[in-house]
Amino acid sequence: MVNVFKRHEIKYMLTQEQHAYILDAFKNHMTADAYGKYLVQNMYFDTDNWDVIQKSIEKPIYKEKLRLRCYGIPTADTKMFLELKKKYKGIVYKRRIAFLMAELFENAKSLHKIIEEDGSQIARELEFYLKTNPVHEKVYIAYNRAAYSDGIDLRVTFDTDAYFRLHSLGYESPEVGQVIFPNDKILMEVKTAGGIPLWLTKILSDKKIFPISFSKYGESYIKYILGDVKQWTSTSSSVA
Repeated sequence: MVNVFKRHEIKYMLTQEQHAYILDAFKNHMTADAYGKYLVQNMYFDTDNWDVIQKSIEKPIYKEKLRLRCYGIPTADTKMFLELKKKYKGIVYKRRIAFLMAELFENAKSLHKIIEEDGSQIARELEFYLKTNPVHEKVYIAYNRAAYSDGIDLRVTFDTDAYFRLHSLGYESPEVGQVIFPNDKILMEVKTAGGIPLWLTKILSDKKIFPISFSKYGESYIKYILGDVKQWTSTSSSVA
């Protein structure tokens, strides 16, 4: 299991037509993830005053976020990933440790205890972050993801049905939340340690698909503080 990542992550917001065109082009270059379409659930940590996300949306040279992630609906045997995601001069660094969901409930263990028992260098970095930043679970974000890879360096993901909530911060009800971006749009992320291959660059140019600056957490926060919650569409069971 890879616990350290260093790569460029470039985001694009696609229409349904652009998405279909790209998927057709992938047939000669990319292979779909073995898991198919899957649910990603995240818990983001922040301070009472939202210091982490406020700094992030100011687009500083360096920023970092802490999140707890799982895939699908977790059971006691589900792997949870505590991740420290850093971005410096456009390059994303992600460092994480993994543990079972059951450990969060065993003897009322805290994340501090789990990190301490891990004992790795990454765990020490996570411990330092928690000691120097008064953060706690703040925002829940879930979405459906489909991923593709060229088997070498390039990974491309497509996210749909993205929702967030500020209350009931658990992983049992991913269908509950507010819309982050329109359901007829697809968020594509191109992830690579090197450059984007020429065949993909040509596709993006031909279809006039341009990179955007976008964060699901940042978008949720901006809409929340602007008081737009009443305008969003509540979900029923779109995330699965």
